[in-house]
Amino acid sequence: MTTETASTGGIHGGVARRLPDFFRWVTALAAVSAVFVLGWIFWEVFDEAKPALEEYGLGFLTGAQWQPNRDRYGVLPFLVGTVATAVIALLLAFPPGLAIAIFLSEDFLPRHARDFVRFVVELLAAIPSVVYGLWGIFVVVPLIQSLGTWVTERFGHVPFLSGPAYGNSLLTAGVVLALMVLPTITAISRASLVAVPRTLREGAYALGATRWEAILGVILPTAAPGVVAATILALGRAMGETMAVAMLIGNSSRLSWSLFAPSGTLASLLANQFGEAEGMQVAALMYAALVLVALTLAVNFAGEAVLRYTEKRTAGIR
Repeated sequence: MTTETASTGGIHGGVARRLPDFFRWVTALAAVSAVFVLGWIFWEVFDEAKPALEEYGLGFLTGAQWQPNRDRYGVLPFLVGTVATAVIALLLAFPPGLAIAIFLSEDFLPRHARDFVRFVVELLAAIPSVVYGLWGIFVVVPLIQSLGTWVTERFGHVPFLSGPAYGNSLLTAGVVLALMVLPTITAISRASLVAVPRTLREGAYALGATRWEAILGVILPTAAPGVVAATILALGRAMGETMAVAMLIGNSSRLSWSLFAPSGTLASLLANQFGEAEGMQVAALMYAALVLVALTLAVNFAGEAVLRYTEKRTAGIR
């Protein structure tokens, strides 16, 4: 070996040894930066919300009036609307989303047909929310109003089905949100199902299980942590969606428990009023934003706890 070759090898070896340290520092910096940015955002929102925090305290969460001309602010109707629309969307989107994920992860179709269906479903995530809102105005609103009129005439004595029925309502926003979060549930659940080791499938079949017994008894429980993660992400997306919800929910500040009544969410409240707000209204809106951030964090913490519990329960299967 010549001196030049040995020198070149030594240089390359030194660079190769330094690369892991370099990437470790870069990834650590990225992680710390993400936490710092989140803390910075939270602090800025908290700082702007201080006047409202001092003025209204926790009564802001239980108040049912939003009257900027009188400086009376309470976000209970918007808090209920935020949770209700997200839950409705999840209840409507989870069963078909999981069913589509199972359908695309198993050999029910030829490969090219599966890829085409997967592409179409995931393409739904690329559609802007304002387009969903316009589609909801022209398609979903008339359908919900017709359905609501029929339902309230027969079951109006039930509190959450009481009338009158409006097109722009809690249910309308929930239906459109369900379509918006469907690709998230489908894509992540499908990836988790595909990642299940093939040996588990073969072992289930070797023990005499049918296809559906293997799917429901082995494959789905093994992929449960991924399905839970998909559900958490979908719930967070539904709670934070703004434009489509603002176009469809009716933007009412009145507290109503009917699915067919106009309502509002924290995100739609911010979108509709922040541009013209001034004085205490700005602080109240920032307080509402702080509540939305806290609610989202609470959902993620709860989801993380459920995810860890699910992983422990499925550890034996793996």
